[in-house]
Amino acid sequence: MKRSVLAESVLDDGRRLQVVQALDQDAEALAAVILDAFGNRPKVDPPPPALTETPAGVRAALAAGFGVLALIDDEPAGALIVSIDDAVAGIHRVSVRPTFQRHGVASAMVEVVLEALSVRKVGRVELVARAEFPQVVAWWQRHGFVEVSRTGSSLRLARELALCVRAASADDTQAFGRRLAGVLRAGDVIIASGELGVGKTTLTQGIGAGLNVAGAVISPTFVLSRVHRAQGEGPDLVHVDAYRLGSAAELDDLDLDASAEDSVTLVEWGTGIAERLASDRLEIDIRRSLDPTDETRWIFVTGVGPRWSGVLARWEES
Repeated sequence: MKRSVLAESVLDDGRRLQVVQALDQDAEALAAVILDAFGNRPKVDPPPPALTETPAGVRAALAAGFGVLALIDDEPAGALIVSIDDAVAGIHRVSVRPTFQRHGVASAMVEVVLEALSVRKVGRVELVARAEFPQVVAWWQRHGFVEVSRTGSSLRLARELALCVRAASADDTQAFGRRLAGVLRAGDVIIASGELGVGKTTLTQGIGAGLNVAGAVISPTFVLSRVHRAQGEGPDLVHVDAYRLGSAAELDDLDLDASAEDSVTLVEWGTGIAERLASDRLEIDIRRSLDPTDETRWIFVTGVGPRWSGVLARWEES
């Protein structure tokens, strides 16, 4: 059976990195990667169960959930296995062979898995990390995981997953924006990403309509930012286009802090630049269908920080 390629990129040294769906036939390769990775870690007591992993164990885990295999120039480099129990998923056996570390292999696998779980409408993902490896714990925290419990040296980390919404047309994207406006309040920051023409401004138009702000919401590419005043008692909408900005310092020149407390601030093309505006924020990534004739969009909404803890899940159910 042919593997499905879930993500592909070129490393700095020119080699090809692929993250593929793990199949039953990959069990031996996955087990070998897991044993190599965990066998090269410093010894801890008690030893991790991964040190006794077998192809049979991997096959059983794949049958109950799913897994991904990272390949560098077709050579097995990384492994990750996922279990799913209702609306909660578990990440297990995150492994990168020592010879392939420091190339972003683990991040690539985790990004693929988190997106796949969001599409499956899984709301939360958990994993166990060891306190003896603070650098590993810190790595997971940078990926949005927080400690929720601790038993001895084992830390349980968890994060909420992105809300995934399918929009079949531009009207659907606007309608989603109007509905999303219902949970927004003054001080909220939204960072919208996605390739050119994917629908970021269309989404913003829906949010503006939902907030009942004045003025036509159009892309502020040349003026960089526009303020749309509220026509009722709700917040203003500050619409920013960071496409032409090269750094967070250039964003600072727009003096957005002056209006942030009284407004909803939405920054298009803000990934990597606008995060400093707020530790609590919504991150929205819009993807188009692989078929150029298909207008379908996939909208991934991730709440970052305590402000958004549980908000999106409750909103989706309402």
